Amino acid sequence: MEIKRYKTSHRWSVATVHNGVAYITGQTAKDTSSNLYEQTKQTLEKIDGILADLGSDKSKILMATIFLQDVTKFQEMNKAWDEWVAEGAAPARACIEGAANNPAELVEIIVTAAVD
Repeated sequence: MEIKRYKTSHRWSVATVHNGVAYITGQTAKDTSSNLYEQTKQTLEKIDGILADLGSDKSKILMATIFLQDVTKFQEMNKAWDEWVAEGAAPARACIEGAANNPAELVEIIVTAAVD
C-alpha cells in the first residue's frame, strides 16, 4: 500500500494520494481583501494547480466541500463555481456555513479527485 504526500509539513500535507484518489486539504484565496466571488476564483485556481501537479484536473473531482463564512452570499460563490466547473463533470458537492480561522477568509474548499 503506497500513500503519496504532496507539500508535506510537520502538521499536514496539502494533499495525499492513495489508490488513485487525491484528498486535497482546504484551500483558500491568497488575497483575502477581495470579495467572495474573487476569493472563490482564486481558490479554484489554486485547486487547478494542485490537481495538475498530482496528474488530475477538475473533470476528475469526485467531491467538493465548500465552507462559506456567510451562507447568505451563496450566489457569489456559485457564480465563480459555475464559470469554473468542468462542463458535464460536476462533482458531488456540499456547501455549508462555517467560521474560518481567519475572518478575512470568506471561502474554503476541500476536494477529493481521481488521479491517473
